[in-house]
This record gives sequence, C-alpha cells and structure tokens, in this order.
Amino acid sequence: MADMPYHEIFVGLGVLVASVVFVREARTRGALNEQSLTAVAGALVGGAVGMRLAGWLETLDLQDLWLYGSRSILGGLTGAYVGVLIAKRIIGYKERTGDLFAPAVALGMAVGRIGCHLTEAPGRPTDLPWGVHAPPTTPECPGCLTGQAMHPSFVYEIVFQLAAFAALLWARKRLTQPGELFTLYLAAYAAFRFLVEFTRANETVWLDLTRPQWFLIPSLLLLALRLGYGWRRGYYDPLFERKVMT
Repeated sequence: MADMPYHEIFVGLGVLVASVVFVREARTRGALNEQSLTAVAGALVGGAVGMRLAGWLETLDLQDLWLYGSRSILGGLTGAYVGVLIAKRIIGYKERTGDLFAPAVALGMAVGRIGCHLTEAPGRPTDLPWGVHAPPTTPECPGCLTGQAMHPSFVYEIVFQLAAFAALLWARKRLTQPGELFTLYLAAYAAFRFLVEFTRANETVWLDLTRPQWFLIPSLLLLALRLGYGWRRGYYDPLFERKVMT
C-alpha cells in the first residue's frame, strides 16, 4: 500500500478551512461579494506560486520547482499577499481585506501544519520531556536515523495558530481601524516564527540563523515600525479598555 500523501492532504484541508472561515467572516461583516471572492482567488494563486518559488530558491534547479516549493509556508504567505494586491488592482477593488483573511489564515495554518508534523523532520534534538521521535524514513532528518528525541516544532506552531485564531475572534469586534487585525496577526506570527526557528530542523546559514530567520529580520523591523505607528494613533487602545460595571 502506497504511503498516504499526508502533507498534501492537510494542506488542502487547511486551504478549505481557511476559505470557509473567510466566507463566514466576509458574510458577517457584509463584505461577501464578487470582489472579495476575487481577492481569495488571487490569494490562492499567489500562495501556490509563492510556495514553489521560495522553495526553488533554495536549490535553483528548475526540476525541483514543483517538488520543493510546496513546503515553503513563508513563501506561500508572501505570494498570497502579493496575489491579493494584484487581483484587487486588476478589478479596481479598494476595500481592505486583510482583516477578513487574518482568522482564516490562522486556522488554515493550524490544520496545514498537521501534515508537516506527520511528514517532515520535527525539529532539533532536545532533552525536554515532550520530545518526539520520528520514523527513520523521514527526509532530511539525521536525528530520526539515530532515534533522538526532537522538538515537536510543528506542534508548537499548531498551538500558536489556534491561540491566534481565538485571539483574533476576540479582537475583531474591538478594533475599528481597518487593517489593524491583520497587522497584529502578521507581527505576532513573524515574531513567533523567528523564535520557533531555534527549535526547527532547518539548516543554519550565517550567525547560527536559518534562511527563514534572515528573511524575517527586515520584516520584523518593518512590522515594528507599523505597530509603533498604530500605537501612537491609539488604534489598539480598545484592546486594553475594561468595561466598567455599574
């Protein structure tokens, strides 16, 4: 019996879940229309292209474009963002859609990462009691061959994404400035991803940092400036206000 393509199955389920959440959010906000659905199409196409291009940059071999690209989540997110911008520019849609995408992306990522946990190298070796073991047939995983316990780095991300999804649902009714929900999610995920990379099995390239971390450093700086801009203008004040009991 052939091995089940768990990675592809859960990525597909993640996309399906994200699409359902997006449609529900758009309907709740009265933004479900042909233009917003076109933005979704742009995200799907851009995400697919971005995942493969980002993965291909690691090998620079055209024969590897389809094989490796499907595993680059950061490339997929970047491609999806660009795809939405292009789709909206083509149809002349000027409404912001990021706040609709934020909860959808968080829950979709949580589902998709299950496939990563089942098929990829879990993380770096660890002595922590929750370290996991993976089959010796796991690709690019020396620790799997020696039976080492490793960080369940993808489980860390699943937990983060589920917590982010819950936090976004809580915050969406409090933030009134368009685009800030999406900004907060991007900043939180970028910071988390930078830190969780220290537990991932990715190759380090310089100063003991991985390629995703070097990609994230300028992104984190830009996001920090963007958060500072929003903070000075009081965009996030509603998140810290307490209701007074009378």
